[in-house]
Amino acid sequence: MKKYVFALVFVSFTTIVMSQDIKYGVRGALNVSNLDFDPDANFENKHRNGFAFGGFVDFNVTDNLSLLTELQWSAEGGKDPEIRADYIKLPILLRFSLCDDLMLGVGPQIALKTWQDTDGFSTFAFSGVAGAEYMITDELFLDARYYYGITNILDEDLTDLEAKNHVIQFGFGIKI
Repeated sequence: MKKYVFALVFVSFTTIVMSQDIKYGVRGALNVSNLDFDPDANFENKHRNGFAFGGFVDFNVTDNLSLLTELQWSAEGGKDPEIRADYIKLPILLRFSLCDDLMLGVGPQIALKTWQDTDGFSTFAFSGVAGAEYMITDELFLDARYYYGITNILDEDLTDLEAKNHVIQFGFGIKI
């Protein structure tokens, strides 16, 4: 009996996975980032222009709902070199299709710092993400995303300040 149940579950799972529409792709973006300090910083805190690039997998759940996971490298922080940080990020977006060409998405993101070991930044960061994507063709798209940090990105052992990343990304990508 266990063999039959296992076979039924295996065949059902395989059928569901194979029937999903899965798309892969690459994406590049321009970042406009800065840090929100609490209490306010006692120095000039200007935004940083940077870039991001990565690859993604988009799992269509239904015709109007998909789950996008992306592995991305991103240059963030402020303009001053002492408050810059680069991250490897994993955003996970639950996306809703408003029409054939326009999607909106929201979700969480985890990030791993890739800069110096003793720069005063914590190793991990957690953010919320919201974005919109517009399909130019069946493969090419433009998108915009907003990331807002939920966790403090500064090492709490080194400072009493709290800082959170906020980033606006303007991206371009291709789906394969």
